[in-house]
Amino acid sequence: MKDMKAMARPFLALYAMALVIALLGRIGLAVAGGTGVLAFDYISASGVPVLDVICSILTGSAFVAFLFAAGLALCVSTAGAVLYGALASRAQGDAGAPAVRPRPLTAFLWGWATALVALACLVVVVLGILSAVQVGSMSSKLPGLPIIVVGVIGFAAFLGTLLGAASMVVCACVARWHTGHSLELSLIAAVALCGAVVAALTVGTFSALNAASISLPALGGWFAADVVANVAMLFGAKVYADKMSLA
Repeated sequence: MKDMKAMARPFLALYAMALVIALLGRIGLAVAGGTGVLAFDYISASGVPVLDVICSILTGSAFVAFLFAAGLALCVSTAGAVLYGALASRAQGDAGAPAVRPRPLTAFLWGWATALVALACLVVVVLGILSAVQVGSMSSKLPGLPIIVVGVIGFAAFLGTLLGAASMVVCACVARWHTGHSLELSLIAAVALCGAVVAALTVGTFSALNAASISLPALGGWFAADVVANVAMLFGAKVYADKMSLA
């Protein structure tokens, strides 16, 4: 029971962060549904948004497999940010630990690499759940392989800004913890504040993406806003972490 009590606070903090994310997700879905960005009712096959076209090719079994693939990609992404924060904490607090300092550049690069691995895991699983007919149908509508590879690398770089920001926010919470503040409360507050920003931008991005006819200027504008917000959180967390380190 003593060990259970010692572990209770970190686990309760984890559960609180999960509930905060769930609440933000529920609010985001409610806004998306209320504004018509997403539709949860049956839609006819003509003139439907992009997401409905993509999901229409999935059978029940394929859909379940895709959920596993998406869950795996999200787990890898989350673990990358947690690992970066753990390494920063060890480097700051343990004697004889390697001289590793959290920096925006390394946070972004490892975030980029983590995003690539997460996408690779997603592709590996997805390629095994589509029939030859489905793959052929999709291949006929896609650009050449070199363009696809460049696109995936570019999209991973975009995700890298988000994962890099998450990594630096974790490091900022660790730095605040070293000054005597609660790590659990800092993480919960960071999840709520940063999560609200990400949720709002995600709804906006999907409003431009999930359309029968995608407007590239609108989509590009939302992607630019996403990158600006991610970079702002990335460097803002670094400034805050440095401030806490000097406190």
